[in-house]
Amino acid sequence: MNHNELIRKYNIPGPRYTSYPTVPFWDMDTFSLKQWKASTQQSFVESNNNEGISLYIHLPFCESLCTFCGCNKRITKRHEVESPYITALLKEWQLYCNLFESKPVIKELHLGGGTPTFFSSQNLKRLIEGITRKAVLADHYEFSFEGHPNNTTREHLQTLFNLGFRRVSFGVQDYNETVQKAIHRIQPFENVKYVTETAREIGYTSIGHDIIFGLPFQTVEHIKETIEKTKQLMPDRIAFYSYAHTPWIKGNGQRGFKDTDLPKAEDKRLQYEIGKDMLNVAGYSEIGMDHFALPTDTLYEAMTTQELHRNFMGYTASKTQMMIGLGVSSISDSWYGFAQNVKGIEEYYHLIEEGIIPVFKGHILNEEDLVIRQHILNLMCHYKTSWKCESLKLNDLESIKAKLSEMIKDELLILENEGLKVTKKGKPFVRNICMAFDVLLQRKQPEKQLFSMTI
Repeated sequence: MNHNELIRKYNIPGPRYTSYPTVPFWDMDTFSLKQWKASTQQSFVESNNNEGISLYIHLPFCESLCTFCGCNKRITKRHEVESPYITALLKEWQLYCNLFESKPVIKELHLGGGTPTFFSSQNLKRLIEGITRKAVLADHYEFSFEGHPNNTTREHLQTLFNLGFRRVSFGVQDYNETVQKAIHRIQPFENVKYVTETAREIGYTSIGHDIIFGLPFQTVEHIKETIEKTKQLMPDRIAFYSYAHTPWIKGNGQRGFKDTDLPKAEDKRLQYEIGKDMLNVAGYSEIGMDHFALPTDTLYEAMTTQELHRNFMGYTASKTQMMIGLGVSSISDSWYGFAQNVKGIEEYYHLIEEGIIPVFKGHILNEEDLVIRQHILNLMCHYKTSWKCESLKLNDLESIKAKLSEMIKDELLILENEGLKVTKKGKPFVRNICMAFDVLLQRKQPEKQLFSMTI
């Protein structure tokens, strides 16, 4: 079976597996805030003195709407919203600190959005100092943030560098003007060049660019042009990922163009294959799914040492058992449970003022969940997994093998006595392989489409 035939066969809706269970299959009926608090306390005791914890802080404000974006955001040009939001974030952090018997040790902190650089450098400084004042920094901590090339200033970069940030990622998406207009993200190459070179001059050791394939009106030539320009700047790592077209979830933000404006599945995959080859020739190595890094980047090192980790922030070199999400819509992960914050800013403010951790849904993992979670994490990070260890035995192993049988025939993986390995041919289909392990997806086939296409 040739590559295009495989794409047609396996291009089905499927999760990206930044978590297991995936959000649509969380058991929210039995979830409670009391359970979540107990889960975080258990995980904190186990992990704080060992590896520390991660923090994800969601900064939701944007001045304009990008129609490719699926993140929770609030569009506004009123910058007076900054200060009250930071006040609420610091109060939420205090609510978590109140649960713990000692100061949290922060190993990883990431500012995401929205547009973190919507906030002034002074307000970002107030936020970070407020967070770290109640914590201890791990020996090899990593602070990172997402910057918009159009509004990230030298002051932003210098202020955050002085606060300990050494990693920054910039959303490039595509340099073609037709594509940029379709996704409402106009940003010249000169803007990306300026922030990349300024960050490097200041001393950032890991600069990332995000590039998307499969965007409306996008062609292979656009991908070539974007990567050629990217090579002029040589960022340390690149996220080169598929546009997830899910307008039934994300509403009007992804209805600024017609479905017919999107590349066909085969063309979309060709965009990726050509882009990947160009990145490989330029010296980048593929890391997990849709990520690339230079050999000098910590993400590459984590891959070679088998320490690569994946969570709601994507791939990371800083594995921690617990990740606390602060801000509207943020998702927290204690390893034993997940919890998502309310999505409305007004409701978020109200709960914070009432002294309530503002989660509105979640899931506490049972023993089966924990086993499958580890297998899917192994596949997504290392393209292999094993059930040799007693703690990773699978109850539905024969059923899983049956679901993998067609993929074995198609040479996407090799089944061994007590594990499996994904082949080079199978790497583009790792999401499909993970789906065979996803017993919740098998038991509760959704009546409507919940996920983007896997290819």
